[in-house]
Amino acid sequence: MNLSDFGLIGLAVMGENLVLNLERNGFKVAVYNRTTDKVDDFVQGRAKGKQIKGCYTLEELVSSLSRPRKVMLLVKAGQAVDNLIEQLVPLLESGDIIIDGGNSHFPDTIRRTDSVESKGLLYIGTGVSGGEEGALLGPSIMPGGSPAAWEHVKDIFQKIAAKTDEGQACCDWVGENGAGHFVKMVHNGIEYGDMQMISETYHLMKEGLGMSNQAMHEAFAQWNRGKLDSYLIEITRDILAYKDEDGRYVVDLVLDAAGQKGTGKWTAIAALDEGQPLTLIGEAVFARALSSFKAERVKASKLLIGAEGQFEGDTDQFVNDLEQALYASKIVSYAQGYQLMRAAAETYKWRLNYGGIALMWRGGCIIRSVFLGKIKEAFERDHELVNLIIDPFFNAEIQKALPAWRRVVRTAVDLGIPVPALSAALAYYDGYRCERLPANLLQSQRDYFGAHTYERVDKPRGQFFHTNWTGRGGTTASSTYNA
Repeated sequence: MNLSDFGLIGLAVMGENLVLNLERNGFKVAVYNRTTDKVDDFVQGRAKGKQIKGCYTLEELVSSLSRPRKVMLLVKAGQAVDNLIEQLVPLLESGDIIIDGGNSHFPDTIRRTDSVESKGLLYIGTGVSGGEEGALLGPSIMPGGSPAAWEHVKDIFQKIAAKTDEGQACCDWVGENGAGHFVKMVHNGIEYGDMQMISETYHLMKEGLGMSNQAMHEAFAQWNRGKLDSYLIEITRDILAYKDEDGRYVVDLVLDAAGQKGTGKWTAIAALDEGQPLTLIGEAVFARALSSFKAERVKASKLLIGAEGQFEGDTDQFVNDLEQALYASKIVSYAQGYQLMRAAAETYKWRLNYGGIALMWRGGCIIRSVFLGKIKEAFERDHELVNLIIDPFFNAEIQKALPAWRRVVRTAVDLGIPVPALSAALAYYDGYRCERLPANLLQSQRDYFGAHTYERVDKPRGQFFHTNWTGRGGTTASSTYNA
């Protein structure tokens, strides 16, 4: 019997293109979709004449695969994944592998890994980034789950993954249980931040400087030849120049109400759970939420007063300042994302390779950029690096950009143009470099109204004190803990 090397369930955009990628790289693939018409359309269309077998039941799919069977699910995150696992488990044998390639929430992947392993099977939860084009030509792949599964899928995943200019596959084992999906979640959170910062920069150019779409296109084209060289800068360049059949710029016709599918929100919630100040990504999520209040904003624009000033400086110089501010803010965004991964690795006992994660993001994924190579080098210099902004290279880059960064935020405030992500990044930088923050007053307030105690600068850390601020509170203090 001519068995297939790999099975895939879910023939939507990502599924179809990933199957074609697998087949092009020499693998025989069996496919199944709950709506079987899609199987027919695919097998008789894009897959015609290729080593791709259409299956019409899960039983047929499983029986078509060589051992250990490798079945990938590319379906909507949530209950649909659990339902498929429940149906697949009785059909599989010990050592077979179930792979979830969707954007599942990492706690679900932790739970599913435990459940599937308890039945003698192996489980992988993998992030797959790159969209339609990446799935077809080479995505970034971030697998985690059952370590014993990696040897069986390593060759397949690394062959179909994107490659760096040096030929390295943008795929490696991330860690146990939910590690792969956690790293993909952080990737998506950083993506939210990058997109918001670029959008704020565009807003300043358009509304603050009054630049034309062509002039903005040229500025982004220039930036894409320098240290901001990245996929998101590249597509922004192209979007700004794109016209419809009537000669109108399409970007000007797009409604300013952003959507989101939840991974940015999950990243922000994870940061709160881990006590990590992921301020920039949080602001990016909230900015999308604010944009969705379109009708309210239209009404408010007629009622609320803004700044009346106009930009009167050197436009070319300010565009250069914007490039520096965007670059410095990008450093902060990645620094925050990496701190979140470090905190989660400690919580969940993952052994994450931080330089390796930067390598996985170098190609195929939405945040791919030249910049990521510098992150990989930073972690090669110092495997225990606690924050990217104190790495010698990134520290020097921020110092060079800092005057321009401050000018951009100051000008945005003067013009009344919101830059929540760019300003949050600067506030984080200033907070992180500040030896003494006003938290001493905050902690005094907590002790005043709730007897929450405080530590003292003249005593060893870990000793807690309470003051009877009013003379009426007595000496009883609350227990100390961090939520």
